[in-house]
Amino acid sequence: MNVDEQSRSVLSASWSTDRIIADVTAIADQQLSEAAHQIDREGHYPLEIMASLGAAGAFGAHLSRGGDRVGLAIDAMRAISRRCGSTGFITWCHDVCGLYMEQSGNPALQGALLEDHMMGRSFGGTALSNPMKALAGIEKMSLRAVPVSGGYLVSGALPWVSHIAPGHHFGAMAGVFRSDGTLSHEILFLARCTEEITLRQCPEFSGMEGTSTWGVRFDEYFVGEDALVADPARPFIARIRGAFVLLQAGMALGVTQGSIDSMREVESSLGHVNRFLHDRPSELAAEYAELEAQVQCLAQTPYDGSKDYFIDVLDARARGAELALRASQSSLLHQGARGYLANAGPQRRIREAHFVAIVTPAIKHLRWEMDRLSREEMPA
Repeated sequence: MNVDEQSRSVLSASWSTDRIIADVTAIADQQLSEAAHQIDREGHYPLEIMASLGAAGAFGAHLSRGGDRVGLAIDAMRAISRRCGSTGFITWCHDVCGLYMEQSGNPALQGALLEDHMMGRSFGGTALSNPMKALAGIEKMSLRAVPVSGGYLVSGALPWVSHIAPGHHFGAMAGVFRSDGTLSHEILFLARCTEEITLRQCPEFSGMEGTSTWGVRFDEYFVGEDALVADPARPFIARIRGAFVLLQAGMALGVTQGSIDSMREVESSLGHVNRFLHDRPSELAAEYAELEAQVQCLAQTPYDGSKDYFIDVLDARARGAELALRASQSSLLHQGARGYLANAGPQRRIREAHFVAIVTPAIKHLRWEMDRLSREEMPA
């Protein structure tokens, strides 16, 4: 048994499903819950909590060395997002970055580098918002790569990349163009936040400030073979796209569950009048349970490459965003003025739910893709 096989065996055995969820929930319910307002409004980047979550197994279950338990990774993200949507989002960023590294098959991106990432000893995000929209025909690819000896030189700018900071890393994609200006193919690579990459402060958002989101500029940044995730990138994206999108369901489920919690908190005192509101907690809980069951079913085959499977994933992701929007609004209406306080959970979850609805793939992007795929006679 080689080192990677030993690592995979040990992690799968020591990180039981019950233990991971119990430990992650304890961290979320205590440290994370207390820090949620500071993260959302004051811009605290909770790396100390992320490190604890990594040590508890939150970032490794979906990887092969963690047992390929995508459903467990989604459930861990749900427990985190239930207390703080910002931290749930950077958990997703971290998870998919690890997915790129492991699925790349590149030995330079695995071993100790992946182990540290998975355990929360190092951190990294993803910059695939623009590429995902570019591949769908919604906008143009922002990064351009020129082939050189031993790799590529990448130039261009991205308006916002989350869960990055000096010393961190992130997955990015660039288009490779021929001398006549036509697109040859795309590459996916792991970028390092060194002095060779410029990080620019983003405008202040209405919430989610603790996600460490920056504008990023590449100026002939060298990408060697040791940093390549996929060359060409499209076959790789086609293989991981289901897991990429489905993992985001953890955010939607968590924000929805937190909203239902807030509704139930006031049921004893305000239930007599809240009963006249639409989207009551019992109704939303039933929809939540149905969606969760669908997500967990899809999570059993995250690399199913069929068109019908991917449409089901897109549908679940869209339903999750829509349910989070309805639940967060209803939560605020159920709590009334106390839920409208600046530091109130329902007020924060309104912003979190809107983020779930607009982060790539946004609801409009999801519907665009479902419409396009449903009209295709053959899978893309």
